[in-house]
Amino acid sequence: MLSARSLRKASVPPSLLSDPSPGCLQPTRFASGCRVYKLEISMEEEMLSRGKESLLIPISAQVISSSVVDRCPHHSEIQSVVLAEGEGDSCLILGTVDAYGHLIVSRLDTVAEDIDRASYSVPPRDSGVGEGSWAGLCFSPTHQSTVAVARELCKSIDIYDQDIHIRSLRTLWCPSSVRFAQGSESSSILTITEGSQLSIWDFRMHNNGGCVQRISGPTGGILYSVCTSPSGLIAVGGTDRAVTVYDPRRWSALSRWVGCSKYEITGLLFSSVDQSFIYVQGVDYEITCGRWRESKHAFSFRGDSNWLGFSKCANTDVVAGWCGSGSIFVADVRQDLLSVIGV
Repeated sequence: MLSARSLRKASVPPSLLSDPSPGCLQPTRFASGCRVYKLEISMEEEMLSRGKESLLIPISAQVISSSVVDRCPHHSEIQSVVLAEGEGDSCLILGTVDAYGHLIVSRLDTVAEDIDRASYSVPPRDSGVGEGSWAGLCFSPTHQSTVAVARELCKSIDIYDQDIHIRSLRTLWCPSSVRFAQGSESSSILTITEGSQLSIWDFRMHNNGGCVQRISGPTGGILYSVCTSPSGLIAVGGTDRAVTVYDPRRWSALSRWVGCSKYEITGLLFSSVDQSFIYVQGVDYEITCGRWRESKHAFSFRGDSNWLGFSKCANTDVVAGWCGSGSIFVADVRQDLLSVIGV
């Protein structure tokens, strides 16, 4: 059983950023900024209070430091920001992609004062010609040098090994979210939401353009988000306000959690502590955590305005949301010790 240890609210200094702009993995929010910002928030003291229906109430947190990450020289709006774990405990990999598909990857040192390490830049395949639109990216969990870049209006997914282009995939509809599948045999498998469909791709295959499976979602609806678990499960959500979890071994739905969000689902993440739990972000200002198989709500918390995006640490359940007001909410979630020992 998961339980929240703390929920903190921090405000971004107006001198650093006066007009909040999203850095999303899905296209329900379009960004307007060309910079990436780094903030360090105090996580001291474990205090938690709850309201009705297990709603978490935040406490104020201090912003220890804030700065601009200067290794992301984009000339157009950054549409997605992804942070992945690199080699070593103090190394992170930062990926950004702008509205024209320009990709920049940097290695960040979290210990040294100068966090910027070597980076590389990959221009779009079409040299940025045409209209800009939402773009997303994801890193391979098994090969950190492999990255996939999705472009909405181009209906394309480009696969790179560092700055070397490997392959382009062409979707039927505009892609809205992209993730690498996880598991022992999933290093080349991509999961993509496009329109009302979940499509599965293997960029090593050439039959059918690399598409190995298509699963229809809600009739007349749109899927906005997809996430994968280390055990290989795939979850999707969208305008139908339901989370559907698929088993890729049978391509059938294991569970469907209906009504877990009051509004359209725009973000999904499996728990790293207990994969039977999933975090659900609505298009409004609420994030819910619960058991997807039993459709059981565990807890939730709300921002002070609509979410511009949310994310989670790679191997721990530290979940953070970024609001249109400029506030950041950070929840520290851990496994309940009483449930572990069977009390």
